[in-house]
Amino acid sequence: MKVASHSLVFTHTPVTVTVAVLFVAAVAGLGWMAWRRSGFRTSIGLLEGLRLVIAIGIAITLNQPEWREVFKPDSKPTLAVLVDVSRSMETRDMIDAANPAAGAKSRAAVAKPFLDPATWKAITQKMDVVIEPFSSSEQPAEEGTDINAALAAAAEKHPHLGAVVLLSDGDWNSGNPPAQAAMRLRMREVPVFAVPMGAESKLPDVELTSFDVPTFAIAGKPLRMPFTIESSLPHDEPATLEMQSSNGEITTKEVVIPAMSRLQDVVTWMPEVPGETKLTLTVPKTSEEQRYLDNNRIEAPLSVRKEQLHVLVIESYPRWEYRYLRNALERDPGVSVNCLLFHPDLEKPGVGKDYLPAFPKDDQLAKYDVVFLGDVGTDQGQLTMEQCTSLQKLVRDQAAGLVFTPGFHGYEASLQGTALADLLPVVRDDAQPRGYGTSSPGNFALTEAGEHSLLTKLEDTDEASARVWGSLPGFQWYAPAMRAKAGTEILATHNTETNQFGRIPLIVTKTYGAGKILFMGTDGAWRWRKGVEDKYHYRFWGQVVRWMAYQRNMSQGDKMRLFYSPDRPRTGAVLTLNANVSSLTGEPLHDGVVIAQITAPSGKTASVRLAAAGEEAWGLFTGVFTPTEPGEHHVHLTSAEAGTPLDTTISVQGTSREKLGQPAKFDVLREIAQLTRGKMMEKADPAAVVAAIAALPQPELQERRVQLWAHPLWAGLLLLLLGVFWAGRKAAGAF
Repeated sequence: MKVASHSLVFTHTPVTVTVAVLFVAAVAGLGWMAWRRSGFRTSIGLLEGLRLVIAIGIAITLNQPEWREVFKPDSKPTLAVLVDVSRSMETRDMIDAANPAAGAKSRAAVAKPFLDPATWKAITQKMDVVIEPFSSSEQPAEEGTDINAALAAAAEKHPHLGAVVLLSDGDWNSGNPPAQAAMRLRMREVPVFAVPMGAESKLPDVELTSFDVPTFAIAGKPLRMPFTIESSLPHDEPATLEMQSSNGEITTKEVVIPAMSRLQDVVTWMPEVPGETKLTLTVPKTSEEQRYLDNNRIEAPLSVRKEQLHVLVIESYPRWEYRYLRNALERDPGVSVNCLLFHPDLEKPGVGKDYLPAFPKDDQLAKYDVVFLGDVGTDQGQLTMEQCTSLQKLVRDQAAGLVFTPGFHGYEASLQGTALADLLPVVRDDAQPRGYGTSSPGNFALTEAGEHSLLTKLEDTDEASARVWGSLPGFQWYAPAMRAKAGTEILATHNTETNQFGRIPLIVTKTYGAGKILFMGTDGAWRWRKGVEDKYHYRFWGQVVRWMAYQRNMSQGDKMRLFYSPDRPRTGAVLTLNANVSSLTGEPLHDGVVIAQITAPSGKTASVRLAAAGEEAWGLFTGVFTPTEPGEHHVHLTSAEAGTPLDTTISVQGTSREKLGQPAKFDVLREIAQLTRGKMMEKADPAAVVAAIAALPQPELQERRVQLWAHPLWAGLLLLLLGVFWAGRKAAGAF
């Protein structure tokens, strides 16, 4: 800063001036009289002169003298031009009102002239122009927009910041709210000129937002894959969706995309050959969709396998429900069935093809993906307390499924004092342990969750499936379930019977540890074959088995099995890794070192040590990993105690926060301009922006005032003079 001028100024009023003049005149008159009375002695003359000087000093103090210095900045203020370069700026929705036939330009193309220093040449004599592109501090940077950080960085980097030009679509999705930095700029009196990039309303577009492909599928089994389409079209649009596999198979689906709404549906495909494939779902270009078509397709990898699930069915009496269930599972080519029949009239469990002579030991039990527990309890000749605990650990630690199918003998009531009590998803009615029989058939009533569940899907659409459930042959016995426990999901209830808690729950699911539980509260599913043979009966139980075994069979080797949650991980979200590990002898490993080496698509490797889930964990080891890159991640799972390692891949979906085709957020830019007392520009016109900056007033000269009248040195001088005057009077003998 340079000194432009300096001067002595007074803050006075007519009253203070009059009082000061009269005071000085009175002191001068009294001094003259005293000097004349002393015969004009020199010492007295000097003392009276000193008194007059003190009086003049007091009079000056009364009029508040100040030393004023005016400074002129020795450098020009800075103009920071902040240009958004995030991915959303590639949206093509900028139409020239003067030439609409020229087509839409991308937001980045319209902002490009502002990056040219020649655009700001007219104001370089007035301000130093600094052009700074911005996006976010994350990697990759263009996948985020942090407006707050850009404004804060400009204020910190440029101490003489005079103004800011912000060119952005306002779509901030990273960092703190921009209003925080805007308030700090307002305190520094730095205005922000916001230049909106993009259209405030979304242009006609169709976006395929999700395509939920599972981790693996079974060859020869139909696969249902939900998808979601977002539409900003002004009218309904019929379309033919196309799903193509990497081996050339094509599946089409006719849909009607609703106007300004969302379509959620499923596409069904039956893989024939095991192997790795990639599925691509494509929405065709619509008549009004011309600017952005990249969001009309989604790709997802899929592993097609030859299925071999292991199921154990435990029952007491060979009732009809048990017989038809066993037949349904045995006729499923992807299921291997073993049965354990605790018939009370036999001295030992039932024998025959696929029958077990005794409850399997722990290492043998661990191979089963799903266990059906029928009308069985802990009565003599049935399950022991130790066996109940083994079943509990199989579900909790080995991610197996357990299906409760109680019967009218009520043996299940004896499980209340075992480890399986916590697994039962319903509260039983102890007053009626053997359930309820009715002369007139009862029917299922699907809940809202049941109408959309894959377990209860007996037809390809929700509406058709609901109609089938309403027409299924009824049942004449149902279990004594009073209500569902907390944390469960009710899929179906009795259509008429109720109690104090509401309708009687009949099909209930829950998650327990790493596994899944299903409660089937009737024994009449075998009647569903009436008139349609095995169509619905086989489909229902096949879906139950595969739903329960899905997570457990994500990846498996000789001695290790890896499953994870969620099954479709996304970048930035925590991925929980679970491993079931067996020792070289085949028993579940209770303690050991399990390491997962995870290699990202870029080649970066992370090491995750999986810890035992607990002292009583049945071969379960868990750990967490947060993927930061989309694509295929190779996992190498090793354990010295298990021997052979397990190699598999996990497909991570990218979560893009910077979406193309979204409307610009004018409200964000308008708020920033208002808070900083800047201006929201009507359009992205470089000449108009430069003119607005040029119209800013010149920075005011800075002024510094030193209050002499209140300065300690001035007060000290007056006191010193008073002291000299008093001492002089003593020396001159004037009292």
